[in-house]
Amino acid sequence: MSAPVSVIIPTLNEERRIAATIDAAFAAGAAEVIVSDGGSNDATHSIAREHGARVINEATMRSRQLNRGAAGASHEHLIFLHADTLLPPDAAYLVVRALERSIFGGFRLRFAEEAMKLRVAAAMINVRTFVTRAPWGDQAQFIRRETFERIGGYRELPIMEDYELAARMKRMGKTIVLPQKVTTSGRRFLDKGVLRTAFINWSIITRYRFGASTDDLAALYRR
Repeated sequence: MSAPVSVIIPTLNEERRIAATIDAAFAAGAAEVIVSDGGSNDATHSIAREHGARVINEATMRSRQLNRGAAGASHEHLIFLHADTLLPPDAAYLVVRALERSIFGGFRLRFAEEAMKLRVAAAMINVRTFVTRAPWGDQAQFIRRETFERIGGYRELPIMEDYELAARMKRMGKTIVLPQKVTTSGRRFLDKGVLRTAFINWSIITRYRFGASTDDLAALYRR
C-alpha cells in the first residue's frame, strides 16, 4: 500500500537516469510521481510515462518546475527529488511520520560512485546537514503541501532555490534530517574535482548571502 506522498522530479534531458529514479520512488511507497520537465528533446517524456509518472511541461528554470509540479500534486506530502537521485526503501512512509513532528526535512546522502573522495565529500555534506538541519535539494527535501502553499513555495530563482527554502523553513520551525540515505550521482564532483566543486559551492553561497545576483551565480555554477 502506498503512502499519501507525491514525488516531484524536475528534468531536462534525463533519459539515462529517469527510469531508475521513478522506479525507486514508487518502490519507496510514493502514491504519485510527477516529472516536471523543462523542455527535454530526448526520450525523457516517453520513458517517464512508461514507468508510471505523470509528465508536466514547464519553463526551463528548476524552481518553476518544482512549483508547477507541486501545484499539480494530488497528495498531502511532497518530496522534491533530483532526476539522478534514488530514494531509500520506505522513504514515503518515513516522510509521513517525520512531518508529524516537523515542518520540513531531507535525508542524509551517499554517492552512487565508489570513489574514496566521494565518500569523504558525502561525509562532509552529512556533517554539515547534521549541524545546520538545513538539507539541500540533492537530499530530497520534503514538506506538507499545505505548508508549501502557505509559504509561497520555492522562490523562482535561477539558482539557490533549495538553499533559500531550507534556510526559510529553519527560521519558521523544527526541521529534520532523516538518517536514511538517498543515493545520488557524484558526476559533478568527479568532473570538476571534489575540492574545486566544494569551493565553487561555498563561494556561491557566500556571494548569495552578500546579495549577489542569482543570474550571475547561476552563470558561475554552470561555467
